[in-house]
Amino acid sequence: MTAAQESPHPPQRLGLLLAWHGSITETRMKKALSAAGLPPRHAMTLMRLEEGPISQRALAEGLEVDPSVLVGILNDLEGEGLALRRRDPADRRRHNVAITEAGSAALAKTNAALDEVELSLFAALSQQDQDALRSLLARIDSNADDFNCGE
Repeated sequence: MTAAQESPHPPQRLGLLLAWHGSITETRMKKALSAAGLPPRHAMTLMRLEEGPISQRALAEGLEVDPSVLVGILNDLEGEGLALRRRDPADRRRHNVAITEAGSAALAKTNAALDEVELSLFAALSQQDQDALRSLLARIDSNADDFNCGE
């Protein structure tokens, strides 16, 4: 058996390396989110709401989810007292969404859990390395609309 066959790591192709590390990271992040009590989409929604109230339509666009999917997420968050929907007084057809105090507390717990994962993941990287990685990742064209993934 060669050293390459014994290695638990994928070949050194960039796409496979990115997928490999992405899968590990996703698993660790989902575990942290689960321990904090929020599914990933719910956590992302609260993170966006932390920036301030926003229209439901703008929230769906910002999160890049179908409005019907967002309704389900908001129903869950609202049911748990973590978010609040109100009609926009300037346009009664529009709903504005805001995070509640309980939502902010849940988000603080979630952020603490994610911080632990990120500290562990990036412990070997300096802040400069992390900034460089962030910059490189931002330059990767990963727009799913450009591909027929799995079709």
